[in-house]
Amino acid sequence: MRLPQSARRFLHALGPGIITGAADDDPSGITTYSQAGALAGFQLLWTAVFTTPLMISIQEMCARIGLVTGMGLSGVLRKHYHRSILYVLAIVVTIANTINIGADIAGMAETTHLLVNIPQWSIAVLYSLVILCFVLFSSYHMLVRYMKWLVLALLCYFLVPFTIHIPWHEVWRQTFFPTFTITKEVLLVFVGVLGTTISPYLFFWQADIEVEDHKNNALKKIQRWIVTKNELTLMREDVTLGMILSNITMWFIILTTAVTLFPNGITNITTAQQAADALRPLVGDAAYLLFMLGIVGTGLLTIPILAGSTSYVLSGAFGWTGGLDKPFHKAKKFYAVIIASTFLGVLMSALGISPVHMLLSTAVLYGVLAPPLIVIIMHIANNRDIMKTHTNGFFSNILGTTTLILMTAAVGLLFYFGLR
Repeated sequence: MRLPQSARRFLHALGPGIITGAADDDPSGITTYSQAGALAGFQLLWTAVFTTPLMISIQEMCARIGLVTGMGLSGVLRKHYHRSILYVLAIVVTIANTINIGADIAGMAETTHLLVNIPQWSIAVLYSLVILCFVLFSSYHMLVRYMKWLVLALLCYFLVPFTIHIPWHEVWRQTFFPTFTITKEVLLVFVGVLGTTISPYLFFWQADIEVEDHKNNALKKIQRWIVTKNELTLMREDVTLGMILSNITMWFIILTTAVTLFPNGITNITTAQQAADALRPLVGDAAYLLFMLGIVGTGLLTIPILAGSTSYVLSGAFGWTGGLDKPFHKAKKFYAVIIASTFLGVLMSALGISPVHMLLSTAVLYGVLAPPLIVIIMHIANNRDIMKTHTNGFFSNILGTTTLILMTAAVGLLFYFGLR
């Protein structure tokens, strides 16, 4: 069936921002948001609204850095800052991304295992091989097209709540005029929500994929790096749309588990399978299958981005030639990192560690890593020697500073409660 021309035009217009936004709702995010709804009911719905402008501001800075400099964050750090900063960030991001890949693969395997009677480790290996085949043997344009279609997996979460009764008056009140009780458990999930929403791996991915996208669209015609005001405007629109879509999805996931699991006393999600399985007797098979398809679809989208983000970080740190637009023989180290991180993730998923414990731990680790990285991003984005005339404006700095203060305060409170 051929799509209408308007739909084809819309999909063609989707850029790195929309893919990045969809990738933010990976199995890690789905599980963390599910835990938020199950543990606190409607109390954390407000975070989807509150974090949207903060997320847009940080991702826009990263995208602008990539477009203006023609380099990813690692490349900029390598060229303009002390190498020790880059190496520490590269190590921490690589560890966190690998754990996240393992947790995502395990979550996908668990949910798929409910439908097909195949050992989970076999499903994990199969998914990994499928992902690697797409990354290694497809062109950049085919890979981006594949990612754009997987964005549609997010529609699953928009449909689930409408299969059940929702107390909309209470939902809207908690979304825009929240009241909540701070406990150690809620705070842990809150930091996890921040960490998986404003994710460091997406900072690196956003900058690098903007460079890749610009190379493939502009440098075929010109041989020098030129970024126009129109391209910057289109980038901002793309990033804004992507982040809004991401946080709407986040809101619907929290809503789904808040209205189903929380009232039934299911407040502790220990596996991605449980997050989907707990919904089955409460919302029926259709909603249950939609939830599962969302986990698998977003996992297929996000794992290449996690592995690609790791490759971009390490390639920039060590000066390797790399990029998804290059064939394997021209960027062997770049693709070797993607292969290694994916199979390390498979190995972690086979160790029997609870995927949700890995997912939540990774989300919290991202939450701890994000503040110092935001400081660096804002310093770059305000550095005229690097950004020329495209430094941050007043509102970008206000939103960036707000994000930094919020995430620093949340992590500080988390450690305070943890040490009591």
